Amino acid sequence: MGKHVVVGSGQVGTHLARKLLQQGHEVTVVTRSGSGPDGARKVAADVADRERLTEVTRGADVLYNCVNPQYHRWLTDWPPMAASFLAAAEATGAVLAILGNLYPYGPVAAPITEDLPLASTSPKAQVRARMWTDALAAHEAGRIRVTEVRGSDYYGPGASDQSYLGDRFLVPLRAGRPVMLPWPADMPHSWTYLPDVAEALIVAGSDERAWGRAWHVPTAEPLTFREIGERMAALLGCPPPRLVTLPWPVVRAAGLFSSMLGELRHVRYQFVAPYVLDSSAFQRTFGVVPTTIEQGLKATLDG
Repeated sequence: MGKHVVVGSGQVGTHLARKLLQQGHEVTVVTRSGSGPDGARKVAADVADRERLTEVTRGADVLYNCVNPQYHRWLTDWPPMAASFLAAAEATGAVLAILGNLYPYGPVAAPITEDLPLASTSPKAQVRARMWTDALAAHEAGRIRVTEVRGSDYYGPGASDQSYLGDRFLVPLRAGRPVMLPWPADMPHSWTYLPDVAEALIVAGSDERAWGRAWHVPTAEPLTFREIGERMAALLGCPPPRLVTLPWPVVRAAGLFSSMLGELRHVRYQFVAPYVLDSSAFQRTFGVVPTTIEQGLKATLDG
């Protein structure tokens, strides 16, 4: 069994740490508060402190970047933290496994594959793109070993309160009330199951075939909000929910008073046209298939 350092204990980091512990690994979880699941060694540290992160990472096989600063703070918080991860990976020899996302691709008109250019013009997405290109350059120079896994919008047990399919969707659905949406209800969209994200990180961090490139997390077929609601309602044995899409001007106006809602303008393109993730490369290379939508939704409701 190996030693693994998981930085971040949010919706992905928690799943990842628990899965590693179940596999018998030694797991250290690093957060600013020192939180983490039972069974893990918990360390309170500032991730941007490269000396401290290097100290914690010594002897580790894999260092996982599962940190997720508040979206409106990406421009200020990500650069020093990204530099700290690179420094710790180079100093210790641990494989750096990065939890990425799809934002750097920008708007696309076809299924999203890993070979698409990171063409987004959004400053926040460009920060994430630079994180990957800097890490890849260090890998190609022989300074580190790195990989990145990218998923679409997350769902599943333990999803954060910002998840589109979390409590904001489930609570009114269970109560038979209308479900309010900021996006159209009938646009196909890919949804990535949280335990599958953790599994992809473990595979990518431990298999040298994954190093030196980015991968998409195994993700099931795209579904609309309406299809998700209908399938959840069927599992609960209740009528399909009534979905109400808020007018975009109303959402924009609310964004003046809520930083979270204010950031939605940056991702609107993902929901007003089909947004489909192609994860066939990972599935074909590593023999890993996504959890079915039926299994994932049932676990979400049970969780």
